[in-house]
Amino acid sequence: MNDLNLTLLGNKTTVYPTEYAPGVLEKIPNAHKNDYFVRLNCPEFTSLCPVTNQPDFAAIYINYIPDEFLVESKALKLYLFSYRNHGDFHENCINTIMKDLARLLSPRFIEVWGEFATRGGISIYPYANYGKIGTKWEAVALRKLEERN
Repeated sequence: MNDLNLTLLGNKTTVYPTEYAPGVLEKIPNAHKNDYFVRLNCPEFTSLCPVTNQPDFAAIYINYIPDEFLVESKALKLYLFSYRNHGDFHENCINTIMKDLARLLSPRFIEVWGEFATRGGISIYPYANYGKIGTKWEAVALRKLEERN
């Protein structure tokens, strides 16, 4: 475990962040060179409305095609938990999650979307993606974005 420089996995004294904490994200090496999807679902995501301070509930879906790294799942859980007291609009949450993971992993492709619970009679389902520039995944990201509307 120490060879991977992980600080959270296996740690018996987990500290749950109370503020937005992208620094808790950790990565592990991807042992495979082929293209494959990693699908992560967080059905109990919570953030706060930045205006009313009321909780917003969502299911967050993350799909990515790794390149050299995978996200370590306990670190991802703590990162998503850090939104619990974070005030931000739905669209910003999804874009920030996608950008934080893209920065950490430099994946071939990544997409993140949220299905936020209805509030005030409106449901919001923001979607963001990224395909590595100069690869076939750049075109896939554009096509998938066009298909989502």
